[in-house]
Amino acid sequence: MVHVLSSRTLIRPTDPERSRAFYGEQLGLGVYREFGTGPERGVVYFLGGGFLEVSGRSRTTPEPGVRLWLQVADVAAAHDELRAKGVTVVRPPVREPWGLLEMWIADPDGTPIVLVEVPADHPIRYRPGI
Repeated sequence: MVHVLSSRTLIRPTDPERSRAFYGEQLGLGVYREFGTGPERGVVYFLGGGFLEVSGRSRTTPEPGVRLWLQVADVAAAHDELRAKGVTVVRPPVREPWGLLEMWIADPDGTPIVLVEVPADHPIRYRPGI
């Protein structure tokens, strides 16, 4: 069995500075650590129970199958805050047939990001015996 001590999602942006501005300033993710120097230096952001590392540089945009799923406390408030910061909302908040409230944005390279609010009455919040 593999004993995982920590994990992170790695993103290699086509324009590192633009991506650092998006994740750090527009999304407002807190910085866990920074490393290296120069335009391709790395920044690791807190991402709930994990981390998001934006480092290096890619000559191509990410594969279409890559997505980020971010749970937030209030998706309507996130929608308003992100729009005020100039983030393009791909799809505004909607209650999905499976009961979650979801909205979609994209990072500067087009990586789809879903922001999800789990309503208090949703089965994800149900813990038998509690």
